[in-house]
Amino acid sequence: MNAKKIYLLLAMLVGVAECPFFNFGFSVSEVHAEDKKNMFNPVNYSVTSLAIAPDARSGALGDIGAATEADANSQYWNPAKYPFNIARAGVSASYTPWLRKLVNDINLANLAGFYRIGDYSSLSASLRFFSLGEVFLDDTDDAMTINPYEMAVDVAYSRMLSERFSMAVAMRFIYSDITYDYTAETKAGKAFAADIAMYRNGYFMMGGRECSFAWGLNINNIGSKISYGGSDNSEFIPTNLRLGANMTIPFNQYNRLSIAADANKLLVPTYPKQRDGEQDNDYLDRVQREYYDVSPISGIFKSFHDAPNGFKEEMQEIQWSAGLEYNYNDRFMIRGGYHHEHANKGNRKYVTAGAGFKMSVFAIDAAYVFSIAQSNPLDQTMRFTLSFDLDGMKDLFGNRRRR
Repeated sequence: MNAKKIYLLLAMLVGVAECPFFNFGFSVSEVHAEDKKNMFNPVNYSVTSLAIAPDARSGALGDIGAATEADANSQYWNPAKYPFNIARAGVSASYTPWLRKLVNDINLANLAGFYRIGDYSSLSASLRFFSLGEVFLDDTDDAMTINPYEMAVDVAYSRMLSERFSMAVAMRFIYSDITYDYTAETKAGKAFAADIAMYRNGYFMMGGRECSFAWGLNINNIGSKISYGGSDNSEFIPTNLRLGANMTIPFNQYNRLSIAADANKLLVPTYPKQRDGEQDNDYLDRVQREYYDVSPISGIFKSFHDAPNGFKEEMQEIQWSAGLEYNYNDRFMIRGGYHHEHANKGNRKYVTAGAGFKMSVFAIDAAYVFSIAQSNPLDQTMRFTLSFDLDGMKDLFGNRRRR
């Protein structure tokens, strides 16, 4: 992979949300039919790898996880779910070979685990590493090979406040080393962030069956901006509001169906657009005041009312997903989902499918993405997750010793 490709790849880490140029979902005639400046207006942020769903189960459901049944990967979606986990402890490892249609050395690796403390609280942690592969720079005086990457490590504490309701807080350290030229005045970016999450799960009767309904909320990556040097301005990280619901309907002792949906809103200010007749210097001054000089907390509140086209555009910034999961005897699962992002905000529209197989000790999940938007680089992306139930491993090895 050469140096010129690195900007292309960074722009497409989470689809085409960062740069309108790479949105191929419209024909040439449609582009000319409308004003480009009003047509495309994605929300810009740095450390885009934080917005990539890490695990195969949620990936197969259309990137859903705010209120689904708790598992080892709840750290990313909603850590408040951990106290409701049946297992005492668990760990999972996920791997996503990213953008395989373009390059073969970009991937996301994620390791997550939890431990329930007593019956009401838990500790959890995760580590994610996003590699941009090997980049050979041959267009400078000093040829060099670099390995840009991003990583994040976090810990969370969650506690049940009642039999049905729990809350969690998480702390995260973010490190982004995407410097493309070590001779330039740039450096790796660092940031700290926190998550606030809540989860509620209840039961009700429907047609003689005891069904469950849960909802969850997670505001993640509330934290500092990130700077790469070479400029006085810092960039926003992807602070995000996720709200979801999940209903599980059992058909009999062995079969059940779960229906889930999530909605996401980036809590990042919209980058100002140049107004008609506005001078370039006046526009740059306004960008400095209304974007770069805005603090992270002020940016969260500003993100709800700063879209140039008003409330209609604010609603376009909401991404939503829906998914189904069929579960047979807690051993075999079939999943499907759909993810939607408005065309003006990135045009990520894709269908997902996957399956899972679970034993007493481990579980393996796989997911696949079928893109609807034409030439979307998310197409044909595969995720794999391997999870271990530490209680099951303890029982297994304990039985062997007793024999």
